[in-house]
Amino acid sequence: MPDEESKVFSLRDAERLRAQLEPILIEAIEARRKLAEMEEQLARLTERVQQSGGMMVSHEKAVQQRLERNRLAESIQSALERIQSTGCVVKDIEVGLLDFPARINGEAVYLCWRLGEDRIRFYHSQDEGFSGRKPIDPRDAEYRNPIQ
Repeated sequence: MPDEESKVFSLRDAERLRAQLEPILIEAIEARRKLAEMEEQLARLTERVQQSGGMMVSHEKAVQQRLERNRLAESIQSALERIQSTGCVVKDIEVGLLDFPARINGEAVYLCWRLGEDRIRFYHSQDEGFSGRKPIDPRDAEYRNPIQ
C-alpha cells in the first residue's frame, strides 16, 4: 500500500497504536491456529472419502467444516487488513511480529514489537529483519519523551 510507505510513527504514536492493535493481532493468531486445526480435519475427511468412496461421510458435516474454514480465513484476512490499514507492517503472524515505520537519526527504520513484549523496545533498519534488532536509545533526539 502506498500509504504504508508514507506513514512514519513516533515511538509514542507507535506504542499507542500497538496497544490498540494487540487484541486484533491476537484474534488473527487464534483464528490462524483454529484454521490449521480445521485444515487438518478436512485433510483427514478427504482421506476417508477417498478410502470409502464417500459412503461413510456426513456430507452435511463436511459442508459445515468447509464453511467454518472459509469463515476463519476471512477473519484472518480482515484482521490483517485492519492492522495494515494503520501503516503498521505485519512481519510474522505466527509469532505476532509487527513493525512500525519510523526515523531515528534521519535513518528510515522499523520500530519492532513482538507479541508478549510489554512495549516497543527495539528497532532495525528497513533492510534488516528481526535478527538485526537493536535497543532503542532513549537519548535519540526523536524519542526524548519516554512512554509512560
